[in-house]
Amino acid sequence: MGLNCGIVGLPNVGKSTLFCALTSVPAEAANYPYSTVEPNIGIIDIPDERLYKIAELIPPKKIIPATVEFVDIAGLAKGASRGEGLGNQFLSQIRQMGIIVQVVRCFEDPDVVHVSQTLDPESDIESVNIELAIADLETVEKQIQRTEKNLKSANKDMAKEAQGMMPILELLKSSLGEGKPARLLDLSEEQEKLIYDMHLITRKKQLLVANVDENHLSGDSPLVMAVERAAAALDTETVVICAKLESEIALLETAEERKEFLASAGLSESGLSRLIHTGYRMLGLRTYFTAGEPEARAWTFHEGAKAPEAAGVIHTDFQKGFIKAEVYHCTDLFELGSEQKIKQAGKLRLEGKEYVVKDGDVMHFRFNA
Repeated sequence: MGLNCGIVGLPNVGKSTLFCALTSVPAEAANYPYSTVEPNIGIIDIPDERLYKIAELIPPKKIIPATVEFVDIAGLAKGASRGEGLGNQFLSQIRQMGIIVQVVRCFEDPDVVHVSQTLDPESDIESVNIELAIADLETVEKQIQRTEKNLKSANKDMAKEAQGMMPILELLKSSLGEGKPARLLDLSEEQEKLIYDMHLITRKKQLLVANVDENHLSGDSPLVMAVERAAAALDTETVVICAKLESEIALLETAEERKEFLASAGLSESGLSRLIHTGYRMLGLRTYFTAGEPEARAWTFHEGAKAPEAAGVIHTDFQKGFIKAEVYHCTDLFELGSEQKIKQAGKLRLEGKEYVVKDGDVMHFRFNA
């Protein structure tokens, strides 16, 4: 799975405006379909107050946050699975994404034409998901043809694998034929491995973003409620955001100015921050920290990773020569105020190769060079 979030949706829903806000770098945003032809890629800093609290208590020369990649992909049209619009290009790009962030229009604007002339979030979500399901269905049907041939193979191992594969393929074909995403199927770990190489789009996690106007940031809108109903049916989450407002906030020069702007809008946190954190979490990513005089840094690791694997995020030599990890949790530092007091309180631990790293750990690795 890619470690990135692909921003998708119908034309003129605010995808490029959202991307501009995320990156603070203008992408082409226009009132016509397919203004985004080539995907725009942005490496986004993860807002994390813990990193800056660590830096206050252990002053570094520089602070380096963790990052996540967002990709602004061409607007999807009905018939994309048959190559309509930029369909083939769109589907190729989205197969490379880790999760799908579908932007759904929940704002009225006579100057920005809706692709179907009518605001209907549930219909828009369905249109996108049906196209993705049709594309996956085509992939599955081709795989069924290949697997049927393998059933007759003289190679016993190949025939046995094909025999195990067919029931899963038929299940996928039935589900996708009804327009249901493949991720709603409860597959075993072994079944997941069998279909992994198919790279089905609808197996990917999907996050719905309700793009509202400034008057409906609280989510008290029938349009947002429609998105939330769709999210519940898809077993996913909704983030409410005003992309236009966020793009204005992103243009402000200082963090203090951004905080004041948010406060004046009655917000304690930006929608972008919620979106970034949600995407990061849905990718199965977590953060540990290193702290010292050279730098305070946030490092990204996969949830469930053990200490040597987390060490390898810094450098492969750290993983190969791993001996031990000195570990404490950032909350211990915030509570006690210094590493010296953490040691005195017995909160600093030495952990070995089997230690499962926790989100918020502060780590120092011992390794053989």
